[in-house]
Amino acid sequence: MEYSNLVSISGLSGLFEMVASKTDGAIVKSLEDQTTKFVSSRVHNFSHLESIEVYTVRDNINLVELFQTMSASKEALPSEKDPAAVKAYFKKVYADMDFDRVYPSDMKKMVKWFSILKANNIEIKLSEEPEEETEG
Repeated sequence: MEYSNLVSISGLSGLFEMVASKTDGAIVKSLEDQTTKFVSSRVHNFSHLESIEVYTVRDNINLVELFQTMSASKEALPSEKDPAAVKAYFKKVYADMDFDRVYPSDMKKMVKWFSILKANNIEIKLSEEPEEETEG
């Protein structure tokens, strides 16, 4: 299972692996309970984790960068049910996050998603690194 195949689906909790896509939706597999089901694109929106960015006080960063920072941190992951602990965690782990524009519900989601990724031993990396062009 690769990070590039993972999606978040509006209205559904957790993360899903995109198994197959169809014109009117997708077949997805839940990373939490391993169930496979069809999800209609008419009812739900799909967000690939690779395309999600996080507001910071500087330039926005990709969610992968935040997850990698969380992975390298020695801080214990807080309970996603405690908004104050989640915010305190991110202030220690990623102080550059723009706490005015990143909602507590988003921070809770990031903690939950990170826990799911760790539980499923998924390598957190973008599918292909952007190449920097050098003209000489």
